[in-house]
Amino acid sequence: MIVFGPVPSRRLGRSLGVNNIPPKVCSYSCVYCQLGRTIKMQSERQTFYEPQEILKEVEEKVAKATEAQEAIDYLTFVPDGEPTLDINLGCDIDLLEPLGINIAVITNASLIWREDVREDLVKADWVSVKVDSTREETWRKINRPHRTLELTTILDGMLEFAETYRGELVTETMLVEGVNDNDDQVREVAEFLTRLKPDTSYLSIPTRPPAEQWAEPPSEEVINRAYQILGKSVEQVEYLIGYEGNAFAFTAGVEEDLLSITAVHPMREEAVEDFLGRASADWSAIHRLIAQGQLIKTEYDGKSFYMRRLH
Repeated sequence: MIVFGPVPSRRLGRSLGVNNIPPKVCSYSCVYCQLGRTIKMQSERQTFYEPQEILKEVEEKVAKATEAQEAIDYLTFVPDGEPTLDINLGCDIDLLEPLGINIAVITNASLIWREDVREDLVKADWVSVKVDSTREETWRKINRPHRTLELTTILDGMLEFAETYRGELVTETMLVEGVNDNDDQVREVAEFLTRLKPDTSYLSIPTRPPAEQWAEPPSEEVINRAYQILGKSVEQVEYLIGYEGNAFAFTAGVEEDLLSITAVHPMREEAVEDFLGRASADWSAIHRLIAQGQLIKTEYDGKSFYMRRLH
């Protein structure tokens, strides 16, 4: 299936997925990948599907969604492999543009050092790039890249892309316990993001069965520390932990809203106090959520934070 959805996405609203790569052809074989280990590793671009075939399927899906009065906010290239391996990606975007729907690409950025890939990606309205680590050894352990790839070249390619890109650029960093989740490595990622200047940086953890069983998520305390460290370098940081829930809605239900907010980012104690005051509620709601195991209190830099329990 080339086209699927539309599906709800916290980042993109209602997203119609474009699966322009067969499973699972990729330039990485990430230890946390929910699709399992990569079947075919490659770093050279090629044709997988004809652009006209992709256009036809997208047009049919858009027509059906319109008929059913289902909104589509983005056409998103999010395949079962690395989307930039498709040598026709730029052509695909050109063909889809007349539909008048924003276009997004979620890429591991492994080929962004190539000029032709940057020329393709610059056509999209929204691009997400992966920055799991800026250390060569860690990158190789967690992303397990194709042997021809080099991390410094990829990072330089990201910076070059960011200089000319006028759409919305976001990053995603997947934290794996004991691999890239210590403070020093997170600070190094934060330093790189200071130079990249993304609109938003997302912190992720493995939430579905990973390719390698040992790829476990860090604790809430570690994730909160990482959030605070990134927040000193990047204006907008959010969790991307697989919980959709009421992420966009404010229901006027105190507990539901608290869980929705803290699934996206931790709330400082004074922010919770202010929230409860505006909702004419007291701390009993917080104590109840903690007792139920849905909320957790954690500390960073002498301050208390509340966040949705992730496990």
